[in-house]
Amino acid sequence: MEPSSGSRGAGHPVTPVAAVLPAGGSGERLGGATPKQFCAVQGRPLVSYAVRAMERIGWISSIIVVVSPENTETMKSIVEKYGHKRVTIVKGGTTRHRSIFNGLKVFAEYEFSNHLLQKPEVVIIHDAVRPFVEEDIISKVVMAAKEHGAAGAIRPLVSTVIASAADGCLDHSLERARYRASEMPQAFLFDIIYEAYQQCTDYDLDYGTECLHLALKYCKTNAKLVEGTADLWKVTYKRDLYAAESIIKDNLSQQVCVITDVKEAVAEVGFLLHESLKSQIKVEAILASLSKNDSHLQNVFPGQCYNFVCVNDKKYAIQETQQLVDMLEKSNTPLLYPVVLILVHLDISENISFSFGMEELTRIKKFAMEVKKKNILVYGLLIQYK
Repeated sequence: MEPSSGSRGAGHPVTPVAAVLPAGGSGERLGGATPKQFCAVQGRPLVSYAVRAMERIGWISSIIVVVSPENTETMKSIVEKYGHKRVTIVKGGTTRHRSIFNGLKVFAEYEFSNHLLQKPEVVIIHDAVRPFVEEDIISKVVMAAKEHGAAGAIRPLVSTVIASAADGCLDHSLERARYRASEMPQAFLFDIIYEAYQQCTDYDLDYGTECLHLALKYCKTNAKLVEGTADLWKVTYKRDLYAAESIIKDNLSQQVCVITDVKEAVAEVGFLLHESLKSQIKVEAILASLSKNDSHLQNVFPGQCYNFVCVNDKKYAIQETQQLVDMLEKSNTPLLYPVVLILVHLDISENISFSFGMEELTRIKKFAMEVKKKNILVYGLLIQYK
């Protein structure tokens, strides 16, 4: 087991929560030599999207990624390249259940760690090939697990389920309205799911697939079922990779990051922009200084946002804008999708005349032409503010 570098999250949840992401599958149904969790979508491995979904939730204290032994180094490089925090890599077992069990053991058995991680009250289990999980459904499942001992997301069945007889003919079908598809995420009180795995038979560990069933079978815990959203689907076949790429592109086009300087007037305008935009698109507002190489700002770059609005009141802000472009390039963000960078200059001087001058305007135009070759589109806006 190898912990990643970096600090722990700043969230302080009342209930300690951790996440276990099984990522040890071989991807046989996908085809090809690369397991699906390591397939690139928009230049980024699928597992990295799932890790990031958990990582962005401050109240999740630890993220355990369970991979097959031969892919440990690959996962280490992904954690390092994309700057993932709070991540611990664990070697998986020969089956899904054995891998999840190994992931749970890092909180309870020294055999799997030089030091035990803090045991959570609630543990989330989520597939590494389900990249589109949102905090809302995770929160609902965790709260339900805290109350009922176990909980899991479900979705309506799309097709009717039938059973065939020994001769290959129809035996019977299930009434679709009565059944649901079990999805991820699922969550459990740690002591319940860990006890269930400890009592498991080898048959369950080798052939079982449903964690909620283990909690019911061995701990008599009836899981609360939580209606999930349509984006909880699992990447299984090659066509799913193309669908995932399309969704990611669509999400990127609907997100914008508003970056404002630390000065009061600039921060106020940044807040007003945030408030006016958030009803139409997903907005993240960051109070940061580009000149100080802010770490919070760096964490936004790796594939999380392709649209930026930068608000400043400096006469010569082109240097800071160049810093932003440099940070984008160093983040290894695949610029296959155009980055839109809108520079908002806030003129708070007494003189209401245009303060840039032709020389500065020419510099901005030249800069915009240069970065356009890198698939970055730069626009400028002057706001006279009193």
